Amino acid sequence: MNSTLTREERHTHSPTMHTVEQTAATVARTERRVGLIDRAALRLGMALIRWGRRPGRELARYERRANRLELALLHREHTLAVQAQQWRRDREVGCGALIRIR
Repeated sequence: MNSTLTREERHTHSPTMHTVEQTAATVARTERRVGLIDRAALRLGMALIRWGRRPGRELARYERRANRLELALLHREHTLAVQAQQWRRDREVGCGALIRIR
């Protein structure tokens, strides 16, 4: 009655180490790079999201009008600055001529 029903030899590894090795192997096998089709689908999806979030026609029209007014204002400031520079240059040249005449 004192005999055991199991064998006397022991296993060299524990069952938990075996399962860890198997899960690491399956993770290594399941990792893969993104394919060309997947990448193209992702870009298409992002483009569609951006297209769907674009401003409406009225907002775009007001934005174009504001851009046009800002550009006109910058052009006006530039022409005024150039005219003022020419005026200063003409005044300096005129004063120089008056000094030479005296």
